[in-house]
Amino acid sequence: MRRVKRVLVTGGAGFIGSHLIDRLLQADAEIEVWCLDNLSTGSIDNIRHHLDDPRFHLVRHDVRLPLKPIPGDDRLDEIYHLACPASPMAYQSDPKGTLKTCFLGTLNVLSFALSHGSDQTKTAPKVFLASTSEVYGDPEVHPQPESYAGHVRTVGPRACYDEGKRAAEALCWTYQEDLSIRIARIFNTYGPRMAIGDGRVIPNFLKAALNQKPLVVYGDGQQTRSFQFVDDLVEGIIRLMAQPQSWILVNLGRPEECTIAELAKLVIKYTGSQSIIQYTQAAPIDDPKRRLPDISLARERLGWEPKVSLAEGLRRMLPQL
Repeated sequence: MRRVKRVLVTGGAGFIGSHLIDRLLQADAEIEVWCLDNLSTGSIDNIRHHLDDPRFHLVRHDVRLPLKPIPGDDRLDEIYHLACPASPMAYQSDPKGTLKTCFLGTLNVLSFALSHGSDQTKTAPKVFLASTSEVYGDPEVHPQPESYAGHVRTVGPRACYDEGKRAAEALCWTYQEDLSIRIARIFNTYGPRMAIGDGRVIPNFLKAALNQKPLVVYGDGQQTRSFQFVDDLVEGIIRLMAQPQSWILVNLGRPEECTIAELAKLVIKYTGSQSIIQYTQAAPIDDPKRRLPDISLARERLGWEPKVSLAEGLRRMLPQL
């Protein structure tokens, strides 16, 4: 009889975490998934369809506090650490809490991993850290490879998240002799279950377009981002966790640049909205002017690259709105 795989997902009720849990449960009948979330930015609605599944377990907990043993034996095979507010509106509303989530949350997860072996030899579980393209700040290298150290301000409204994630990566580096760790620097991701109007550009634009209100673009709208659909990201995370290396760090993002002005036009087109684009004051403090991943390493190591175009992704997202 095959041994049941035991997996912990922190931030599992969030946008990306809930899609990851969907994939884990769909791909493996012999699996137990423990979803740990304090529901500060996540939602029960994102995981409601799993609540009656005996393989799924929800634990209300804040990762800033030490993690408690999960029921049953103390064995875990994998930990996916995604717990952290990701939208500027959310993480800037409580900068102290954001920094603590990034640092203390990651430290608690790493300590927890060391105490939860996957078999009688106490082999520690693999650990995945959801990092971010924000570690590159307002980059002076374009596109951004994993080797780029970034151009980030340690003081300012975005520092709590940008520097918090850099600290989380540093923590993982210090634990690499004890644990098998994978880190993904995740670029802008969108899809169903995003909280509409949460401060990120795609849900903000969709909310405005559907309400026939102006789409507000800062500055001249020529600042760029890359946008990947959530299904592509989850595929990359699964492939990353499957790698045999004990340490690997990769960019996961769509290597296609899009200006914010172009994005606004696409949203208006695919929603059929009568909204106008309203150009306004300069961009927020420390807002990056260009952002584009170099995914050469992900292609080489994971055999991965995004498949869903921005136009197709927006069409898939619209039915939820």
